[in-house]
Amino acid sequence: MPLSPAVGSPSRPADAPRRGTARPARIPGGDPVLAARFAVPPIPGTFVHRPRLVERLGDGLRTSSLLLVNAPAGAGKTLLVADWLATMRPRGSAVWLTVEREDNAPGVFWAYLLEAVRHHGIALPDDIGSPARADEVDHSLLARLAAHLSRREEPVVLVLDEFEHVSSAEVASGLHFLLGHAGPGLRLVLISRTEPRLPLHRYRASGSATEVRAADLAFRPRETAALLRRHGLALSAETARALTERTGGWAAGLRLSALAAQGATDPEAYLKEFEACRSTVADFLLAEVLDTQPAETQDLLLRTSVLDQIHPDLADALTGRPDGARILADLARANTFVEPVGHSWYRCHPLFAEILRVHLAARSPGVERALHRRAARWLTAAGHLTDGLVHAAAAGDWEFAATQLVDQLAIGRLFTGRDADRLDRLFADMTPDARGPAPELIRAARDLARHDVDHGLEHLRRAETLLAGSERGAGDVPTALLNAAHLRVLAGRLLGSADMARAAAVQAARLEEDVPPELLREHPELPVLRLTDLGSALLWKGSLDAAGTALSAAAAAADGASTACPRHESLTRLALIDLLRGRPAQAEVHLRKAGAEAELAGLAPDSRTGVGQLVLAALAVDRDDLATARAALDRAAGSAAADHDPAVAAGIAIVRARTLLADGHARAALDLLGGLDLLGGPRGGAPAAGPPPPWVREGVAVAVAAGHLAEGDPAAALEALERSGADGPECAVAAARAHLAAGENRGALRILEAIPERDGHGPAITVRVLLARSQTALALGDEAAAQRLLARALAIARPERLRRPFRDAGPWLRRLLHARPELVDSHGWLPPDLLPGLPPRTSGAAATTDDPVEPLSDRELDVLKLAAQMLSTDEIAAELFLSVNTVKTHLKSINRKLSVTGRNRAVRRARALHLL
Repeated sequence: MPLSPAVGSPSRPADAPRRGTARPARIPGGDPVLAARFAVPPIPGTFVHRPRLVERLGDGLRTSSLLLVNAPAGAGKTLLVADWLATMRPRGSAVWLTVEREDNAPGVFWAYLLEAVRHHGIALPDDIGSPARADEVDHSLLARLAAHLSRREEPVVLVLDEFEHVSSAEVASGLHFLLGHAGPGLRLVLISRTEPRLPLHRYRASGSATEVRAADLAFRPRETAALLRRHGLALSAETARALTERTGGWAAGLRLSALAAQGATDPEAYLKEFEACRSTVADFLLAEVLDTQPAETQDLLLRTSVLDQIHPDLADALTGRPDGARILADLARANTFVEPVGHSWYRCHPLFAEILRVHLAARSPGVERALHRRAARWLTAAGHLTDGLVHAAAAGDWEFAATQLVDQLAIGRLFTGRDADRLDRLFADMTPDARGPAPELIRAARDLARHDVDHGLEHLRRAETLLAGSERGAGDVPTALLNAAHLRVLAGRLLGSADMARAAAVQAARLEEDVPPELLREHPELPVLRLTDLGSALLWKGSLDAAGTALSAAAAAADGASTACPRHESLTRLALIDLLRGRPAQAEVHLRKAGAEAELAGLAPDSRTGVGQLVLAALAVDRDDLATARAALDRAAGSAAADHDPAVAAGIAIVRARTLLADGHARAALDLLGGLDLLGGPRGGAPAAGPPPPWVREGVAVAVAAGHLAEGDPAAALEALERSGADGPECAVAAARAHLAAGENRGALRILEAIPERDGHGPAITVRVLLARSQTALALGDEAAAQRLLARALAIARPERLRRPFRDAGPWLRRLLHARPELVDSHGWLPPDLLPGLPPRTSGAAATTDDPVEPLSDRELDVLKLAAQMLSTDEIAAELFLSVNTVKTHLKSINRKLSVTGRNRAVRRARALHLL
């Protein structure tokens, strides 16, 4: 922002008659249109033209649809863009709109945007219209506007200044839609102190974003020297360099230093001594700015220096006088380092405010704490809770701060929303002498947020004990009890106790009846957090239906910054439930929704829960994309939940074991799962109450059984399955395969016949059951049934691209397909190397003369795979628990069947025949 208010435009005055359609007199809601918001700020005479930044914006206009100028206040953002428009005169028409907080109402925002376009002389068709209501905008209006812009030969350059005022997801989503569908007919320039709520990573990935950040805006020594010259200061390059370093190149700080140096006898020496608060700069500002003001103005400036932003009524509360509005308006008009920021709020320049605070402490020791206490009470009463809490903390009034957070039902903000980290850091300084239910609840919440269940429950019990004997005098008891119930749901989740979580959730729902409805409406994050925590606890218990109900309700909650995190987490956990039920396509749907939620809300991709990456890894294993699986597993393991959430920890172990098995490292997979001891209950890592749920026991048992089968030990596989106590269909498939490996074909048939034909499980499970039945039929001599069952498995797997079950099926499948290649004629989705033993075929061609004379046995294939990994004869014998002589016999047989001599040639020949 410029230090002086923007009035008019370099191209034409703000009140000049505009071309195009006549604008309505008022916007939705009845307020008049403020044409001053359409004015481009004038360029002051001391402004330094900066070609490097102007050229960057010019280049961005040609290559990017979005230009973002993002930096803190006083960095020179607005004047840079205004200078660019004035000097470069970008191709097309330029539209300027200064955004205000009221523009978070979608109808108001789009009405002003359309009026800005018309004000700057761009005619719009009558059928585009204008929003009729302040709180909504018809999507078809945006579509018509985008369609009109897309047909323009020259782009409209739309500049939205002070875009940090836009916090509405609906407004941001509308802009994203407009920018995406207007094509080359629109270039959007956002000037903002904060990150806009747009999916910036998408624009960056597509190369359609140009960004100018604080580091870019920081003055370089040559630019500092130019600024000093424009203020009449001809100083050495060394002085310019030192001043640039001390101020970090901050434009406003440099200008203030130059203004101060203008009054110095020796500007060079003065700037060499510059320090913000303890230097002649402070003396100058105090003498030339503060001391020249009337006594009541000095008092207001000093007392309000404890504030980041000043409201006239808040100033009155700190001074005890009713003159705040008049004084602040006078200071802003006189450009006395106070500027309006909209909606009657003002801001004192940070450098000046810092100096004022130092002067206040020297003039009135101890008064600063009292001012913070008054500010805390005024701000919280006015609805600015977070700002009020900051001042309460500065005053050391922790009981008040904690009580406000609890009474206003805002304890959920410690877990989600934009203020979560800020509030956590603030209450980290709460002193031990802060007593009462509210401080204990805050301590419990912070401990539980860090997965410190023991200390969290200790503080929670203290709070509940104090509340049991409390009356309303010490705070809002029903609200505090509701907060406590929500924290107990979270504690139940962290303990893996679905019973605790469910009981607390029921209690919370009952307590809501005693809380004002308007207060509940202000905090939609609480029920969403409660449902997410309850669903997560039920998921760990294995109650998938109940968990899905709770998580679906959380995911369906109204969107907003405060609910984005729990909604995202609920969607990823719904994807996990889909995965457990064998429904990969539905899991992908939930993952896509979770990704869209994270993208719109600007969340780090699954960095907190890891569940989405875990599901992605499992899906990749099923589709035989092991590289994707490993990368997703690494990301899941790096999430905060990997060490604390038992579901995530167990899931990572199971999927990582599956990838090891897929790579042929059976012993490593067994060692991994054996070290975790998930079949007998967690022995470390994420805490959990009681034994693991059925889905964990089944997943571990199936992987362990597969590892033992790979090592040729079906008895150990059956023992692991029996020890798990799991009885799901995947365990039945694993048990049947173990019986088949032991030659107990009838036993396998009995196990598979016990699986219900219609059990409600998805295709990923059904395919494995069909493959096991096909193998059993083949082992019992019923090749026709084996072919029929295999054909069904292929048909079901095809839409889901489930390749891994066919890889895991074993040599029997290769032999069957070698004999009946027509079974895969319509399954081109299977990669050529998926089915070892199946030679490549051209349309209808018979097997080539290069085919093996006879198929390799299962054990010969095992030996060949290890030989391909460059293992020695002794190492192959150790891996397969065979004697060295037996391995040598198998190698000779392999050479004979492949018509080669030597191990290396056998490996090359096997790869050519797709045996490896």
